[in-house]
Amino acid sequence: MMSYVEISDVAIWLKHIDHAALRERLRNLPDEASLTLEIDGVVGNWSRMKTGRDGRPTEAIKPYGPMKKVWSEWYRNRRGTSVPIREVTTAESYLTSLSKTMDEWNSPEDDEAFRDL
Repeated sequence: MMSYVEISDVAIWLKHIDHAALRERLRNLPDEASLTLEIDGVVGNWSRMKTGRDGRPTEAIKPYGPMKKVWSEWYRNRRGTSVPIREVTTAESYLTSLSKTMDEWNSPEDDEAFRDL
């Protein structure tokens, strides 16, 4: 099922994502966790916003890097539009998550043996 989000702010408020599973996935991310999303065909980086000073979680994600400029432009010119959204797995994020499951390869000996590759 395709998910959609409405461009309504400089951040994406989770309540504006129409797909419950994606909304919950983002809601369960720790503060400032990074993820990669494809929104309206553009792949960019986002991070979960920090919990507020009052202890309540901020139910939003914010763009960073080049995606911040793209989203800001869309907010100025396309506010109110619903666009497709999906989480993507990049090689970098895949390898980072995989490295935690194969920690037997994380040794000084392996670092020395494979440092020139």
